[in-house]
Amino acid sequence: MAIVIDIDVMLATRKMAVGTLADRIGISPANLSVLKNGRAKAVRFTTLEALCEVLECQPGDIMRWVPDNETVLETATATATATATT
Repeated sequence: MAIVIDIDVMLATRKMAVGTLADRIGISPANLSVLKNGRAKAVRFTTLEALCEVLECQPGDIMRWVPDNETVLETATATATATATT
């Protein structure tokens, strides 16, 4: 089981840079990178709330659960879709 983080998809659809998002939610670009690349072990609710407020989305729009055998395929598909729409 894996939690997939779709912050890249949300950034692409909103045409927002990572640095801009980091500034607006009040965390460092390095910490945002850890989160968006799926390397974070935890997310504070205050950070999740700030992400949702700035990106104007629901938590389920930026985080989703997928079974282990689907994680690689789902992540590649979501990234390709976001890139194609920009």
